[in-house]
Amino acid sequence: MSDTQFGLMQGQERSHWIRLRTLIVLRWFAIAGQVIAVSVAQQLYNLQLELGLCLLAIGISVVANLLAIFVFPENKRLSEFENLLMVLFDLLQLGFLLYLTGGLNNPFALLVLAPVTISAAMLGLRSTLMVGGTAIILVTLMAEFHLPLRTEQGFILRIPDVFIFGNWTAIVIAILFIGAYSFRISTEMRRMSDAVSATQLALSREQKLTDLGGVVAAAAHELGTPLATIKLASAELIEELEDQPELREDAALIREQADRCRDILRDMGRAGKDDLHLRQAPLSTVIHEAAEPHLNRGKEILFDEGPLENGSLQQPTILRKPEIIHGLRNLVQNAVDFSKTTVWIEAGWSEERICLHIYDDGRGFPPHLLGRIGDPFMRRRRSESDRKQRPEYQGMGLGLFIAKTLLERTGAELKFSNGAGKPPPHMQERRGAIVVVSWPRDKIDALIGENAVPMGENKWIEV
Repeated sequence: MSDTQFGLMQGQERSHWIRLRTLIVLRWFAIAGQVIAVSVAQQLYNLQLELGLCLLAIGISVVANLLAIFVFPENKRLSEFENLLMVLFDLLQLGFLLYLTGGLNNPFALLVLAPVTISAAMLGLRSTLMVGGTAIILVTLMAEFHLPLRTEQGFILRIPDVFIFGNWTAIVIAILFIGAYSFRISTEMRRMSDAVSATQLALSREQKLTDLGGVVAAAAHELGTPLATIKLASAELIEELEDQPELREDAALIREQADRCRDILRDMGRAGKDDLHLRQAPLSTVIHEAAEPHLNRGKEILFDEGPLENGSLQQPTILRKPEIIHGLRNLVQNAVDFSKTTVWIEAGWSEERICLHIYDDGRGFPPHLLGRIGDPFMRRRRSESDRKQRPEYQGMGLGLFIAKTLLERTGAELKFSNGAGKPPPHMQERRGAIVVVSWPRDKIDALIGENAVPMGENKWIEV
């Protein structure tokens, strides 16, 4: 992807930031629960709590919420650091309240999991580790240091030490497991969301280019008649101005420029979507069009087309879809980026399938990533060695994901592998990455079933 697209994707990170209003509402629920818990313990069970300090802890949260409401606008979105401060504040406030009410003897100690889960779902790895580490430290301290729960008669309510240790172990394990699980799931969802946005952006760009060609084709058709009229009128003027050479030269220039406009519009219109001959094209034409931007990048690209077993000699004519062109273009780009000198593109067809093989002589795919190829890796930083190997590459690690998504939308199946072992003599150099794209023929063959479109004739106005 280009730098412009990369910047756009970076801007989308803001969409993952949480509104301040959302955290304020959650905090009001927490405050209400704390007030109810303290009131029930004091009034119903007659526990002797440090009521003043408990109300102070709850009051701090109330004041913080009121300040946030009146100081910041309703649509305020918090940055990563601001979110971290909010979550840490809630965690420390809860820890102080639990310290006042029995520590791990209090069954509500389990609530320290809430801030950890929230941070794992909306913050980065470093912030999540900080919140999780703080929670573990607080739980460990509360196991030893806390104000005891006393009944009205002065008896201390406490559970056996073995249960204190069990509670501590369970909470720590829950912090680690739930935090890691929530972080993993939320990260995958964000990556997938960003990657799908990038795919839609790429497809939209290709579609707009096709639509632009349609506009040009329509303009060429509509302007044909006035250009023909101009040429006819200029030809008559030339005949009538035999005795006025200066004016005759001007009329001849008008006819010449009309012919030039006609030729320009005709050339531009051939790329339009209203050109019936470009709604479908031979398989080799589509492959060459997809590879064209990478033909002059210092790597040799070799093409080979031919029938497979039981395939006819007649090359199939396929639908010229933006998804196919852009998807194949990304696969070729990846092969050119990582190859040493040469990329091979082989196309074959049978009565049932159309297949495409892309080979290169590079290092191949990392073996530990073969099972994940096609996932949105969302590359953020490039190593120095990668910069040297691909100095022109400015991508985000989304190329294969976009290619796989677009091609699968057309009915294709993709397989990724590496050249290994002892290949046949004619493939000795093809030890790099191997990509196989295979379609059921009825999915993209323009002359079969629902895809069949009468070719007709593109009529150009000859003037």
